[in-house]
Amino acid sequence: MKTEMPEVDRRMSHFETVCREEGLKLTHQRREIFREIAQAGDHPDAEVIYQRVRERVPTVSLDTVYRTLWMLNDLGLVKTLGSVRERTRFDANLESHHHYVCRKCGLTRDFVSDELDNIELPASLYSFGDIDVTHVEVRGLCRECARK
Repeated sequence: MKTEMPEVDRRMSHFETVCREEGLKLTHQRREIFREIAQAGDHPDAEVIYQRVRERVPTVSLDTVYRTLWMLNDLGLVKTLGSVRERTRFDANLESHHHYVCRKCGLTRDFVSDELDNIELPASLYSFGDIDVTHVEVRGLCRECARK
């Protein structure tokens, strides 16, 4: 499931603005790595991003992909999702949303829920520290894996 082009264009524009504001070079490889995340609806991990980008940019290295992904994370341009099969996944959708994750194949999909966005957190949680964001990750068996 790919993200619609107007949204990809909006994300790319935001990426370019942030990079310029931070004084970072807008290299072809950085653009293509971010574009891959911006258009992907499957929340790819670094190795999947590397394989996809390498089809368009054969000279890109896995190291460049990893360094770029963590730079994008540090800049607040992507978020990381909890480990799925010991791989960090990346998401350029910064709007409030949650995730469904298949426990077998790792399929990851976005969903929106006003109820979860406004959930009242237990007072005991604040004993750990300040809360910046609440994100729910629902795990289950996707329809495809259930059919098999």
